[in-house]
Amino acid sequence: MNPVLRLLPACAPAVAAPAAWAAWLGWDQEWDVGPGGTATGPYEAWQVIGLVLTLLVPVYWATVRRHPVSAVLGTSAGLTAAAFYDWSDDSTGLFVIGVGLIMLGSLAATAAACAVITFARRDRAEGTA
Repeated sequence: MNPVLRLLPACAPAVAAPAAWAAWLGWDQEWDVGPGGTATGPYEAWQVIGLVLTLLVPVYWATVRRHPVSAVLGTSAGLTAAAFYDWSDDSTGLFVIGVGLIMLGSLAATAAACAVITFARRDRAEGTA
């Protein structure tokens, strides 16, 4: 098998994550200020949900090809890099905390998703045997 094709399941989540971040979150940089002066945003819930659902595709694809570690690490690295790039213009420096939370949260969530995908496919395979 071509070595490039062997690397594809490992690289796909790492490339898909920042691309999905840019598509779902990269264009929305405005904070919404309510009548009481409270600021929310810049992202809406539907944008984050769209990002998560979009990333399930490459995570599933890599996991069923027996590359769950690549799915977890690639997705987390891609999201962490995208968050760092997107938020690094924050003059307070607090963006680093947010980037760290993105890294930890994406590691945990992607690992959980890979575990569910693996066990669901294993159960389905055992049920048909």
